[in-house]
Amino acid sequence: MSAVDRAVDLPARRDVAVRMADAAAAWLDALDAGQRGLATGAVPADDATDAERRRWFYTPTDHGGLTFHGQRPAQQRAAMRLVATGLSTAGYVTVALTMGLENVLDHVEGFVTRFDRERARDPHLYYLRVFGEPGGAQPWGWRFGGHHVSLNYLVVDGALVATTPCFVGADPAVSPLLGGALHRPLGRVEDLGRDLVRSMPADLRARAVLLPKAPPDLVTANRTRVADGDRQVPLSGVWRDERFPDPAEAAKLQVLSDAIDAAAGFEEADLRAVEYTSAPKGVAVADLDAEQKELVRALLGTSFGRVPDAVAPTWHEDAAALDAVHVAWAGSLEPGEPHYYRLQAPGLLVEWDNTQRGANHAHSVWRDPDTDFGLDVLAAHRARHH
Repeated sequence: MSAVDRAVDLPARRDVAVRMADAAAAWLDALDAGQRGLATGAVPADDATDAERRRWFYTPTDHGGLTFHGQRPAQQRAAMRLVATGLSTAGYVTVALTMGLENVLDHVEGFVTRFDRERARDPHLYYLRVFGEPGGAQPWGWRFGGHHVSLNYLVVDGALVATTPCFVGADPAVSPLLGGALHRPLGRVEDLGRDLVRSMPADLRARAVLLPKAPPDLVTANRTRVADGDRQVPLSGVWRDERFPDPAEAAKLQVLSDAIDAAAGFEEADLRAVEYTSAPKGVAVADLDAEQKELVRALLGTSFGRVPDAVAPTWHEDAAALDAVHVAWAGSLEPGEPHYYRLQAPGLLVEWDNTQRGANHAHSVWRDPDTDFGLDVLAAHRARHH
């Protein structure tokens, strides 16, 4: 989001920041000294001291912070109150359902997966950390994450200035409910993307579909910054530590990671076709008709709608800005088959993949390559004050 965009809704960004600060302070005040040691981190800054805040994950690894296991129920509720300040109602429900899916995934896997912990699929292994002093004069922020959730926020000069990277996933992406209904927390994120590409005439669809097969994961993975030439990282590389202390568990993860990559069947030409480039790939929205443009707006809404309405981006409502978005797809256009898509424009990167576990394991991330983690604002803040 540009400085101009931030200035337009500055009062709303200040209001949300106040609610965040109140909730963060209340949570921290409820913790003892030992808990606070895990729950707090360095003041956000434009230097190496900020490295930990810029690390993020979407795997069931140590995300950094105080887990729900390490908190009493009242403290857990205070933590979730803070999480709620960074999300819309729909966003909060989606995150809460994602956390609860850990129990479902444990059942799917036969209650045996462990990785580097006593229980790999654990709805209490979500981590919260506050960086800096909430509401203080210096920049501050907070991070919440665990398996398939990564939320990152930065407040500078009393206003919320960054809400990305913002990741949610679902595993299983589809699971049964009583009466034949299906539970699909990210169903619209998937369906709108497929509907959009399938609605294109053949010539545009041929430009939008980069490959008939899909990459095995998000192309930009969990990098702090995205850059030209970025390619997907093997599952075994998206963890805090290079290897688990238990060599047997480390070997199991490597086997799983290798199997995922082998199933994708990607060769050098395939990697090159879908790698990230600052010049967007696919079809420009400017080439689409009015109905298709509405589908793009709705699809972007599934990302922008994760944060509170008062601070959700609205630039896609402008026709010229929307026209600059590019749509790219890889994989099958048939429901239930592995697939991937990307929406890209200046200040925007949305990635979706549903390829693993027989295309029943979804990842969805919203990023701003220029302003993720508020790095642009921190650089400007440092220039003004140092």
